[in-house]
Amino acid sequence: MSATASKQHGSLTVAIIGAGQAGRSLAAEAVRAGHRVVLEDVLPSRLRDALEEISVEGQPGTLEFATEVENAVRDADLAIDFVPDELESKLEIVSLLDRMAPPKTVFCIPTRVLSVDDLASCTYRADQFVSVEYSELTASVIGSSLCSHEAVELAVMFWRSVGRVTDVHGAEVRV
Repeated sequence: MSATASKQHGSLTVAIIGAGQAGRSLAAEAVRAGHRVVLEDVLPSRLRDALEEISVEGQPGTLEFATEVENAVRDADLAIDFVPDELESKLEIVSLLDRMAPPKTVFCIPTRVLSVDDLASCTYRADQFVSVEYSELTASVIGSSLCSHEAVELAVMFWRSVGRVTDVHGAEVRV
């Protein structure tokens, strides 16, 4: 299913890379919002924690687990990472996502300290690249200078679906 088709139905396939507390929390919210979530972590213990913590019974979305980034992003409309907010970690995950995700996948990279344009320039798809600063109540989607309107729209739609009041910064496009 393409990102466009998914948007029309309100459901996305979301790859969440990193099953620490923040990744597990967002995965649970996304399942409650009706999305198909693939939660990835290289540590099986974190995936076991997620299995114990996240109830999918009676929820409109689904939850799957992966131990490799490639399997997590295979069908993803949106990929969100939860690796440490430091340059080496972010560059490594951005590089993996760029190589392994299908062309339709929008990268949504949480960062408070790194430049979205710098990270996007390390990929072959800067037009599919946004960063996000989020809290329990809000999300600021920050488009790279080359970001497409569709990528920003998809990211905003996702963050709104999980209950965040959302605004857009950085990109020339507004949703």
